[in-house]
Amino acid sequence: MGDYSKALEFYEKSHKIYEKTLPSNHPHLATSNSNIGLVYNNMGDYSKALEFYEKALKIFEKVLPSNHPDLATSYNNIGAVYKNMGDYSKALEFFEKSLKIREKALPSNHPDLAT
Repeated sequence: MGDYSKALEFYEKSHKIYEKTLPSNHPHLATSNSNIGLVYNNMGDYSKALEFYEKALKIFEKVLPSNHPDLATSYNNIGAVYKNMGDYSKALEFFEKSLKIREKALPSNHPDLAT
């Protein structure tokens, strides 16, 4: 557990395959960017994490409806990075965007509304 360099290696390999085989706005590319961002976040490389999370968000914003839960997850991921960086006002901004979508898209008793 915790072999981030190995995880990053495999995520980057799969991402290159996606880039060659999928349209540039395909949701799988967004998910791949999110996965890479997660590894960088776990490694403490917050600027790289933001870079990949923001790439994912740009794709999701183009291809998903504005109330889609995956958009909420993207906003939440970016908020978590800002929180880790100690930029709490920026984190709150993204957490609130995430919550707003989740409140519209999910049932009121959904566990994601409690986080």
